[in-house]
Amino acid sequence: MRVRAGRPDLRDHGRWFDAPAATADSTLTVTWAGVTTLLIDDGSSAVLTDGFFSRPGLLQVALGRVAPSPPRVDGCLSRLRVDRLDAVLPVHTHFDHALDSALVADRTGAVLVGGASAAHLGRGHGLPENRVHTVVSGDTVTLGAYDLTLVDSGHCPPDRFPGAIERPVTPPVRASAYRCGEAWSLLLRHRPTARTLLIVGSAGFVPGALSGRHADAVYLGVGQLGRQPESYLREYWTETVRAVGARRVVLIHWDDFFRPLHEPLRALPYVADDLDATMRVLTGLADEDGVALHLPVLWQSDDPWR
Repeated sequence: MRVRAGRPDLRDHGRWFDAPAATADSTLTVTWAGVTTLLIDDGSSAVLTDGFFSRPGLLQVALGRVAPSPPRVDGCLSRLRVDRLDAVLPVHTHFDHALDSALVADRTGAVLVGGASAAHLGRGHGLPENRVHTVVSGDTVTLGAYDLTLVDSGHCPPDRFPGAIERPVTPPVRASAYRCGEAWSLLLRHRPTARTLLIVGSAGFVPGALSGRHADAVYLGVGQLGRQPESYLREYWTETVRAVGARRVVLIHWDDFFRPLHEPLRALPYVADDLDATMRVLTGLADEDGVALHLPVLWQSDDPWR
């Protein structure tokens, strides 16, 4: 298949950057910090997915070794106004999700929650065992104000670094050391308000895995989705958004994660993904189902329940 040069122009999708911003009355907020890094915060208790802030460049990833950048991590945590977290949850353990997860947990006193692969990242960083919580699909962990249920979702094809991490990883290492491990969909319930959220980190799914579950809103990973046949996009929507009955969807993991967060965001190039194709299909599905569809604004605190 012939691949187009260049990348999608985000200005073509400007109308979708309209997720409902949090107000003074919002009791629970979600803030997007690129790829699938999401801060969920009620003002006194907070959890974070991924925490990927270092974002090493393409040449370094391809030819060199990668390691967390403490200045970038600290700068982004400051931008998010975060000094304490109850949990850090990498949605899977590729470098563009989990490179910084253990460092962020260390900086914030959080518990690192994930499968056996994520646990090895925590141990490689030196986190104590009481700050590493290993789960299997379907387990629910209660931390802070949240019930957190991790469900196997698989990874969107192709998975460039498949398999499990089988021993502690201590950076700097080749990016290939960050194998996919367990890929999760995260169901979050905020106990004080009973508000629910589904976070799908990779555009993968396991048929029927979310049947019988509910979420008010979905933050839906779309990385590589635009390179799939339309039938895959339709099935993905059915197995995630329709499965949980959500009425609002925010699309994440479309940004070029080799670009640092202090520079303007841009979409992944066509050789890796096609956001234009993704938007064409998903906007149609959202219209069919009467679902509100959005793209998030970097660093903006949103209230997807508003």
